[in-house]
Amino acid sequence: MSASLVQQGIDLMLFGMGTVFVFLTLLVIAVNIMSTVIQKYFPEAEPEATPTPASPAPAQVNDPKLIAIIQAAIEQHRNK
Repeated sequence: MSASLVQQGIDLMLFGMGTVFVFLTLLVIAVNIMSTVIQKYFPEAEPEATPTPASPAPAQVNDPKLIAIIQAAIEQHRNK
């Protein structure tokens, strides 16, 4: 009797795993087909090539009060 239950359990397990495998395989195929269709009929627009500067010039700070605040903050950070 127990051999029959074990056999039924194995059969049920294989049937369940086979069902999941078939479903996931069909899902992957469907997603690939949808991706191909979308790329064919709705291609992405290519971005326009706009010239960009190689490196922007650093901003010059001429405010002495701002410079003093920045220096004080750096000194306080280094002293921790």
